[in-house]
Amino acid sequence: MDDQLVRRLNSFLPPDISIKRIFPVKDDFHARFDATYRTYEYYISLEKNPFTQESAWQHWKRSLDINAMNEACKILFEYEDFTSFAKLKTDNKTNICKMYKAEWEQNGTELKFTVSANRFLRNMVRAIVGTMVEIGTGKLKPEDLRQVIEDKNRNAAGTSAPGHGLYLVDVGYEF
Repeated sequence: MDDQLVRRLNSFLPPDISIKRIFPVKDDFHARFDATYRTYEYYISLEKNPFTQESAWQHWKRSLDINAMNEACKILFEYEDFTSFAKLKTDNKTNICKMYKAEWEQNGTELKFTVSANRFLRNMVRAIVGTMVEIGTGKLKPEDLRQVIEDKNRNAAGTSAPGHGLYLVDVGYEF
């Protein structure tokens, strides 16, 4: 019955949403607040590509030092206060996040950033990506990321990356 219900529900949903499986949860379950982690991927095209223009940041005019960007990723694990990457004027009670994974991976002309944490602030991933790209182009050094984070000032971080390269790929729960 569950497989049949999944197919039926998917037939009504728009192409960008799909149901994989259905299972019972507690009556007071909250999809947002009960999540234990979230994982995002951000895609950058390293060549001009009309087929990925709407699904990845087209960053082909300047080369990126992926090793420097991955070096900077290690620094993210030294901190929990990510105020420098938070959208200004939001009603966050805290800017504390526990980072579980942050890494860049290149596959041909595609660059993928995978980041996982217990929670994310609004615009946080795009602000981190924008800052990482500044590190990759040499505008900042990997170790400069410490000062960006310690400043706790959104203006210290890089410009936010475009939204069309960002994808929520996993959300975890304890059942």
